[in-house]
Amino acid sequence: MTPEAPSSSEAASRLLDRVRKLLAKAEDESVTPPEAQALTAKAAELMAKYGIDRALLAADRPETDRPDNRILDIDNPWARVKAHLLCGLGSALRCQCIVLTGSRPGTRIHMFGYASDIERTDLLYTSVLVQMWHGLVGAQVPAWSRSPRAWRRSWLLGFATAVISRVRAAEHAAASQATSPGAESSSRTALVLADRTQVIRRNVEQAYPVTRNARITYSGSGYGAGYAEGQRADIGGSKIASRRNRTLTSAPR
Repeated sequence: MTPEAPSSSEAASRLLDRVRKLLAKAEDESVTPPEAQALTAKAAELMAKYGIDRALLAADRPETDRPDNRILDIDNPWARVKAHLLCGLGSALRCQCIVLTGSRPGTRIHMFGYASDIERTDLLYTSVLVQMWHGLVGAQVPAWSRSPRAWRRSWLLGFATAVISRVRAAEHAAASQATSPGAESSSRTALVLADRTQVIRRNVEQAYPVTRNARITYSGSGYGAGYAEGQRADIGGSKIASRRNRTLTSAPR
């Protein structure tokens, strides 16, 4: 029996509350690294389930979660690395990002997605970005490195890639479980998720008929160290106030 919309909405809200509580415990200095990793893994799992619950609710009540888009300005330093993190998380959370070209410093991103998925992306990006700067401050550049800046940039890319991979894995696991043959309403869930993907893809194609894939490269040797640190990062955090066309958290200069 399909739950009524109000109870579905309340259940989704409770999931977010549980995520925040888990992450608060994981960030406590008295918690051991293995305990923190277990807590944050559970938080990622719940965040993925929240995304599916919001999608199913919107299938019955479209007004609760509509397609949206947002233009975000990412400032230097490390604007391209931050854009890589934002776009990677967005892609993992069923959004699509277009990197806009221009003469202004930094990077401008046009993100498309359902409102709840853009919200999830913002939530994760904001938290992970702060952790990334903390990790970079604590990272020791090897004495043999010829270019400390290149080493740091490769470290940041490694960190970002590890976090994106973990979030994508959590999303894939939740979707696979929700659409498995034994799951309740599995066929409907698969159709809802596929339809949302198509809707966002069409919106992107209408706004940008011609696009090309972009790659970000690195020349430093800190990628492995950054990737290892990214494996330990909390993949969630507190929601900051959203506003259209805002600048997201930037790195300390």
